[in-house]
Amino acid sequence: MMMSKYIPPSEYYTFDAIVNDPIEVVEAVLASKAGDHTEIKKLASGVAEIDELREGEPATIDVATMLFLACMDWDLFRDSSKPLDGGKGSREKLGRWPTKDGNAIAYLIEYTDSPDQIIEELLAKLTLGFVPEFLGESGFDKGAFGLEMMGWITSAEVKELRREINRGRWSVKANEPFDGGVQDGFRHLDNLLRGAEKYRAGLLMRRHS
Repeated sequence: MMMSKYIPPSEYYTFDAIVNDPIEVVEAVLASKAGDHTEIKKLASGVAEIDELREGEPATIDVATMLFLACMDWDLFRDSSKPLDGGKGSREKLGRWPTKDGNAIAYLIEYTDSPDQIIEELLAKLTLGFVPEFLGESGFDKGAFGLEMMGWITSAEVKELRREINRGRWSVKANEPFDGGVQDGFRHLDNLLRGAEKYRAGLLMRRHS
């Protein structure tokens, strides 16, 4: 069946550039919750909510929001002249995938087969990295005001994933429900990865309800 016949789900996803690796920010966030803001201020200099923290006073911001604030590339986020997908609409296409859950990355994992599983592993990190079982810490996936972070890949992993996709050693599983869906998904993802690589950024995936 053609993808255009499906009604987009109410949930949607966004992909943003990040400057810090979340796994390296977790300890700084936990220290900040205990009143030690030294490391978090080094990692997120210029972020008002973090600059305002007072040494010795535990941060009142929830851990997910604090990590989000410390990881985002706010310069790119605010600059509409530098879209990660180069203005090709790929961010929106991947954000509302015509499946029940709307998750394009989960779709690619399910219907792609690569010989060494590198693609699948990196995609899994992008959509599942903040799940407590993956991260090893709880509370970092959901924060205030509906913040829901799925996962991420670092700037180095952006390059690795893009390289593996473009090597073309992956195949599409025979039971794929959408004709050309995987190829479309990788084409749009490659546009995002190209932008992230250009700006030497990692990539963060979020869900919105």
